[in-house]
Amino acid sequence: MESRSIVLGAGCFWCTEAVFGMFDWVISVRPGYAGGFTENPTYGDVCRGKTGHAEVALLDYDADKADLNSVLDIFFAMHDPTSVNRQGNDIGSQYRSIILYTDDTDKDIIEAHIKRLQYGIRGRITTEVKKLERFYEAEDYHHDYYKKNKANPYCMFVVRPKLIKIMKEFGIEKGGDRKKRIG
Repeated sequence: MESRSIVLGAGCFWCTEAVFGMFDWVISVRPGYAGGFTENPTYGDVCRGKTGHAEVALLDYDADKADLNSVLDIFFAMHDPTSVNRQGNDIGSQYRSIILYTDDTDKDIIEAHIKRLQYGIRGRITTEVKKLERFYEAEDYHHDYYKKNKANPYCMFVVRPKLIKIMKEFGIEKGGDRKKRIG
């Protein structure tokens, strides 16, 4: 198994973690903060918008089962990459669309993917692309947030609809082999 890593910010990291957690080729997905300048940021720091960090998820995946383009297809399907510093009602630079690569060979793949996608999308893709300098793992209570808090209104009205959209778009059936059970 060839394990690869990428850091993705598609708005709230609870959504990103829950979406990628559905796929069996995902080894791990951890919420955190990256792309900014403050060392050891907390959730409160990031929410105040003074750290430069985005809410992100560190995705480790089995490259023998899914390539980077497959990861990017899901990433771009789950959020609006033309929206600047917001996703829905989540507003601020911490919710920006961002891809932080860990391997220099991924940069060309990411840029080519964005260029192809730009032709079929209304609006300019504003996704920031840069090399990961440092990933700060989020506090424990953010891990598996959706699984632990399905009755939370944010989970019901923001996370769950994204999961359903991705399940339909990528042919995943509830309880199916291609995903982990989400409830």
